[in-house]
Amino acid sequence: MAKKNTISPSILTKNSLTFLERYLNNPSPTGFESDGQKIWLEYLKPYVDDHIVDNYGTVVGVINPSAKYKVVIEAHADEISWFVHYITKEGFIYVRRNGGSDHIIAPSKRVNIFTDKGIVKAVFGWPAIHVRNGKTEITPALDNIFLDCGCNTKEEVEALGVHVGCVITYEDEFMVLNKRRFVGRALDNRMGGFMIAEVARLLKENKVKLPFGLYITNSVQEEVGLRGAEMIVERLRPDIAIVTDVTHDTQTPMMNKINSGDIACGAGPVLSYAPAVHNTLLKHIVGVAQKEKIAFQRSASSRATGTDTDAFAYGASGVPSALISLPLRYMHTTVESVDRGDVESVIKLIYSSVRALKAGQDMRYFK
Repeated sequence: MAKKNTISPSILTKNSLTFLERYLNNPSPTGFESDGQKIWLEYLKPYVDDHIVDNYGTVVGVINPSAKYKVVIEAHADEISWFVHYITKEGFIYVRRNGGSDHIIAPSKRVNIFTDKGIVKAVFGWPAIHVRNGKTEITPALDNIFLDCGCNTKEEVEALGVHVGCVITYEDEFMVLNKRRFVGRALDNRMGGFMIAEVARLLKENKVKLPFGLYITNSVQEEVGLRGAEMIVERLRPDIAIVTDVTHDTQTPMMNKINSGDIACGAGPVLSYAPAVHNTLLKHIVGVAQKEKIAFQRSASSRATGTDTDAFAYGASGVPSALISLPLRYMHTTVESVDRGDVESVIKLIYSSVRALKAGQDMRYFK
């Protein structure tokens, strides 16, 4: 196990943390990321020279847009959610996943249903413990969880503006545990969007002059198959991509280290080894981490990383790509948790890795 990170918490500012809380609390479901992307771009604009918004809402802040050599740092903006799927005559609502939403955690959760008339409040109902048969206990499943928005008929539900296809998110918001753990829904992966925005801020505040174009990219629709990254890589056609996402902390009960590796919140960024991860770029990042004395962990992926790294690596004729992950507990729940020290270390590692790159750097394994 890597030793615990001891990085000073001085990188994050009061303004940074205010932005983080606002950004995390704002709903940004897959396919409906625009409001969150506007918040992100508003924060980023002072630190970049230009920006791009593509047709599906991926946003890119650009430093040195005229430079020929292009480096991407990337995260994804979307959060898992639900769709209204079926409304019963009694006014109960059944749902479909939008991304990898977890049916097990749904019962008793409060939600927001987004309609053209505004937000409609609802709850995931569940039979009381008193009336359930313990011998044949029913567990939550996609075909038995349901929403109750206080209506008695389908017509009442529809009068509120709710219809099949309305998107649904949980209400849970940001909090801090023990002054060190950031907790909330959608830290996967708006923490990534926050961290790459902080890299841009540090470059600007430290008056760093990069010899290449830097494309700070917040992609949409990762949770349904890396779709935003697939689109934007073809538009940007970068020379290098450094992607950041979350990965599983495996120290909590019921986690299996044999299956998922030995990864801990508080022990630093996680560097992935996988076919999509370019070895030359990875060695560059490892060397930077060692030079800057940034503690890090390692992870191995079978076949795909399951992140936007794959879309960049295999898009645009092949982009040398690497993945820097943030350890996270309780993924795809409303209490996703990360360590503040890890957040700062990921920011520092991306920042330092970008600064150490050279324009025109040839990443080929051999010539």
